[in-house]
Formats: sequence, structure tokens, C-alpha cells
Amino acid sequence: MSQSSRHQGILLALTGAIFWGGSGVAGQYLLQDCAFTTEWLVGVRMLVSGALLLLFDFIFYRQNLLTVFRTRRDALEVIAFAIFGMLGVQYTYFAAIKYSNAATGTVLQYLMPIVIVFYTALRTKKWPKSVEILCVLLAVLGTFLLVTHGSLAALAISPTALFWGLLSAFAAAFYTVQPKRLICNWRPTLVTGWGMLLGGLLFVPISRPWIFTGQMDMTALLLFAYIILFGTVIAFGCYLGSLQYIQPAETSILGSAEPLAAILLSVVLLHITFGLYDLLGTICILATVIILARQK
Repeated sequence: MSQSSRHQGILLALTGAIFWGGSGVAGQYLLQDCAFTTEWLVGVRMLVSGALLLLFDFIFYRQNLLTVFRTRRDALEVIAFAIFGMLGVQYTYFAAIKYSNAATGTVLQYLMPIVIVFYTALRTKKWPKSVEILCVLLAVLGTFLLVTHGSLAALAISPTALFWGLLSAFAAAFYTVQPKRLICNWRPTLVTGWGMLLGGLLFVPISRPWIFTGQMDMTALLLFAYIILFGTVIAFGCYLGSLQYIQPAETSILGSAEPLAAILLSVVLLHITFGLYDLLGTICILATVIILARQK
């Protein structure tokens, strides 16, 4: 592989991660400053993004979009991915942001590798490796610093934010592990597109996209469009595109730019205070991602 191709892969991975981080910051503004409801934001985002991903999949591949439902097993796995994976990770992530901020919500979601380590250990009935135990300790320390700022007297974030943040890590772990067989058998855009669209459709009785509450001005409209186009469709396309030029482990490491982008954009655009303990906690959690991603 030429050096220019490798650089292109790195650029694509970083671009996708930064766009994802930016979507969290945009979501924070819509939820906290424009009084959007989490249910409406997540529901409409999934419906529109899912439809766009399926449209792009059909344009590029010209294949029947319904083939993924051909067998009962595939159909059930797609539905499970839509509910517990796609809808689960989207709702818990934005709920954590609503009750804290984009930086904290994104960092807590990045506890996902630790959940996968425990799941793998239970499934294989093997004790985690020493490097994985180190990562667990780092993740616990990082979460402790982020949540308590080094003091057990009080929480630095609300219990509600902590609950949704930790739940988003579990949802992200399911989102990462469960669709592996589907993605190997089908196209990632097809699986993700159906996951988003079905999740959004099943969420309609709760999200009620026809009922909007909040403030919808030009800024809010542009940020909402950014979340759908750049923070979802284009970010996902950049991530997939990077896999053509660099290894998945490298893409995972470069994905750490997502919480970093969320932190920097939150501080610069939303004037969020991010102190020393927040920084140390973030470094500990991101270190687990980098260490685990480098393992075979």
C-alpha cells in the first residue's frame, strides 16, 4: 500500500471521528438550549438517516434491499440490532448528553471496550489477560475521576447522567458485537441502514415525530441537518472508507478522536468547563481504547 493511500485512510478515519464528536455537541445544544426532547431528536434522526443510508446502498450496489430478511435468523438479528443496538445506543447516548454534556456523555460511552472484555471472558470462560485487567483498572480510575473529581463527598455529574452514560457503554458494546455475522454476510450500509430505519419506526409511538416541542430556528435546523448528514451518514461513510486503506485496529485507535473532538468543541463553542480531573479521567478511558485496539 502506498503512503498516500495510508494517509488517505487516516484522514478518513479522523474525519469520521470528528464528525461523530461534533454531532454530540450539536445534540447538546439542541437538547439543552433549544429544548428538543431526546425522544423526538433520536427518533427523527434514525428515520431520516436510515432512509438515506438505504438509498445510498441501493444507488451504489443496485441490489434488493430486502434480501437481508430472506432467512428467519437474519431477520431476527436485524430486528434485535435495530432495537437493542442502534436505538439503544442512540437514545442512551443523547440522554447522557442531555443530563450532562457532550464531552462527558461521549467519554462514558467509550467504556464500551471494558464491557466487551467482560462479555468475552464470560462467553469463553477464560480469565482476562493481564493487559485487559490493566485496562479495566484504568477505565475504573478514569470513570472515578470523571464522576467524582477525586472526592467521594459528592458526584461531579448527576446520578441520572451517570446512569445513561454507563447504559450507553453497554448499548454500544451490543451494537459493536451483535451484528458481526450480519455485516460479514451483508453490506455494512445495508445492515446499519435497516437498523436505523427499523429502530426509528419501532420508536415512533414514543418519539411521535409529528409532534415537535422546542425552539426551531435557523441555527437549530442547520445543527439538526448536520447531525443527520455529517454526524451520521458521512461520518459512517468515512469510517467504512478508511477500512479500505488501514487496518481496523488503527481505525479504532483513530476513533478516539471522537471524544477529543467533543471535548474541544464543547469547551470552545458551548463554554463547558473541563478541569484537570476531567482531563485525567478522559486520558485513562481513552488509554484503554488504544491499548485494547492494539491487541490482536
